[in-house]
Amino acid sequence: MSSAASSSNAFHASTLQFHGNLLHLAEPRAFASWLRVLFRHDWVVYSKRPFGGPHHVLRYLGAYTHRIAISNSRLVSLSEGNVTFRWRDSAHGNKKRIMTLAVEEFLRRFLLHLLPRGFVRIRNFGFLANRKRATLLPLCFQLLRGSESIPTPATSPSMDQPHLRWNCPACGGTMHVVERLAAAQLLLRSPPKPERCAA
Repeated sequence: MSSAASSSNAFHASTLQFHGNLLHLAEPRAFASWLRVLFRHDWVVYSKRPFGGPHHVLRYLGAYTHRIAISNSRLVSLSEGNVTFRWRDSAHGNKKRIMTLAVEEFLRRFLLHLLPRGFVRIRNFGFLANRKRATLLPLCFQLLRGSESIPTPATSPSMDQPHLRWNCPACGGTMHVVERLAAAQLLLRSPPKPERCAA
């Protein structure tokens, strides 16, 4: 029996509950309309029995879906506008160390872990995937360093040509190229503050 049919049976048996934004699905006509869309797709579900049982699966997935930026047990103290917390130094054998930051800096770092609306943090993939990271990250850095040595053309078109001029969206002044940065250099630069504008 398909999962959509199972959901329909569970709905009629009153074993499904709807809360929040899904509250309207408690009405039979709305639920049937929502279910009709699901029947239009051919769903292919591959699942196999977990090695250690379902509780191991939940514990494993929970570390990714419900992990927080810093747990309460790592917070040591809050005094005189400073936060002291424990952290793990992975560069030196995962030794536990203590760090103290100003409240503003601590909050800034904490808020870096908040994703924009619609994004979900689950786990890294591609060249950041755990299985390939040790091999692919050094290759990425090597390729980025190589991009710095690409020679620039000896003759460049004059920046005085009207179609090559850029105007500042804030003050309207003409912008000129001061420096060109490679991708590796951009990673070391912090983003400019929005209230500052080059004249």
